[in-house]
Amino acid sequence: MLKRKMNSARRKPFAAILVIAAGLAITGGGYAAATAATSAKSEVYTAAQQDSGRKLFLANCASCHGSNAQGTKAAPSLIGVGAASVAFQVGSGRMPAQASGPQLTDKPSQFTDQQITDLAAWVASLAPGPAIPDDKWLQADGNAQKGGELFRINCAMCHNAVGAGGALTGGKWAPPLSGADPAEIYEAMITGPQNMPVFNDANLTPQDKSDIITYLVYQREHPSAGGYELANLGPVAEGLFAWIFALGFIIAITVWLGAKSN
Repeated sequence: MLKRKMNSARRKPFAAILVIAAGLAITGGGYAAATAATSAKSEVYTAAQQDSGRKLFLANCASCHGSNAQGTKAAPSLIGVGAASVAFQVGSGRMPAQASGPQLTDKPSQFTDQQITDLAAWVASLAPGPAIPDDKWLQADGNAQKGGELFRINCAMCHNAVGAGGALTGGKWAPPLSGADPAEIYEAMITGPQNMPVFNDANLTPQDKSDIITYLVYQREHPSAGGYELANLGPVAEGLFAWIFALGFIIAITVWLGAKSN
């Protein structure tokens, strides 16, 4: 009798939906817990920090993002962007924005480290989002060779193979990474500012991100050993230089020798 009831329940349309929903909930919850445990700091913000962050937000950000960070026609919602997004945008000086345009530019931050932490605390309290990365992933002590491979696969098409930056469409650009702070690089990977895609821990593990940071720091500390690198603009610029100057010099010498022999 019991077996017959179970078979009957399995045939009902909602049974499959319940099973799928339960599986997704378990899988998603487990992944979120594992991601938070491996890549982020233990985010424990005090009520005082959140209160201070809300006051700073109302005074400096609410005119564009709304009093509850719900977003307006002038700026997007910040609900769910996480503490990492605040740390990146405010810490790099991109926010508050100086002027409207195709892309925000970095500039000296107008907030102290404590104020940035307070702002991040309040925004993080609104909804779950990417957390500020743990310091152990920012030490540039990973595998630079692997990091270089990952960077060339995932980042070089915009930032150039050595992080020199490059132009994009619509007046936008991929900024050079030669002076970027490791924390900013990591936070950019997990929040995807401007045109940049989001590289969560399923795309690039925390160790992968650490390896990329190691590669960029290595590039910064070891300039080109083969001579002048033409600002690391790549093979197109190097080829153009060879055609215009090197080949031009050879042609000039040939003409001069011909004229002299006559």
